[in-house]
Amino acid sequence: MFDSLRQFIADVVSPSATDQQTFDDTGYRLAATALLVHVISLDGEPTAIERKKLHSLIESGFGLDPGTADRLIAAATLEEGQAVDLYHFTSVIMRAVDEAGRARIIEMMWELVYADGRVSEFEDNVVWRAADLLGISTRERVNLRRRVAGEDAPAEPPAVADAAT
Repeated sequence: MFDSLRQFIADVVSPSATDQQTFDDTGYRLAATALLVHVISLDGEPTAIERKKLHSLIESGFGLDPGTADRLIAAATLEEGQAVDLYHFTSVIMRAVDEAGRARIIEMMWELVYADGRVSEFEDNVVWRAADLLGISTRERVNLRRRVAGEDAPAEPPAVADAAT
């Protein structure tokens, strides 16, 4: 655990030019998991449903076994508790993850927001700020939210008739 934390800090302080290809994925996984821990911690102590959903997302999203997911969540919880802002995590993710992967992290955040059946303004705001820092457009963030919430996509506006006809 300390080795991965040490590597994470080293990557934040002095990233190499080849981080895009060879970045230790424990770093971006730790950062992404810390964002997810932050989401479920916003409205107090995480519920059993939120903790179960977090484990499920970490295991399936990162292809980890339950023990490895437990260790990652424990490390991320420590990191999240010491962070002063979201940039601490999003900067690591931006260097290591492509746009589709960053959108998936936002989708995972929405899945956690909706896990307890309630969306607080704090949760909505954190996902908005994280999406902005991760370069995910407002449209994509809203579409991801709607998909997770099971809402239909908004209908296209009706075409305006040409006045010349």
